Amino acid sequence: MKVSARRRKGYAHALTVREHALVADEPKDLGGADTGPSPQELLALSLASCTAITVEMYADRKGWDVGALEVEVDYEPDTKGKCSRFDVMMKVPAELTEEQVERIRTIATKCPVHRTLAGDVEIDDRVTRVGE
Repeated sequence: MKVSARRRKGYAHALTVREHALVADEPKDLGGADTGPSPQELLALSLASCTAITVEMYADRKGWDVGALEVEVDYEPDTKGKCSRFDVMMKVPAELTEEQVERIRTIATKCPVHRTLAGDVEIDDRVTRVGE
């Protein structure tokens, strides 16, 4: 799967994947115009949404009602700007049993974004010249 980020203005970038378009930017205190979430915020949003979808898919297969499941991710960048810790809070209905809640916690760690962030990742950076 291929995604792209194309500069718009300042630090704002148009992000595209399949038929979808988003905007990423930096907050004003970091020199951006705050026209969209920052890349780190998008990463935290990816973790939150992937966790929610993974849990909902599992619950659907089990016939469990997770109601209006809500997943919050709190993160703090370290001094070098990278995210070194993510705190994930899932809000589920009080009616779920302890066993269901524990299974949901376990399943949440199996979402693809969680596994990517927790594992070893290979990144191959390349540069190509255009317009020559």
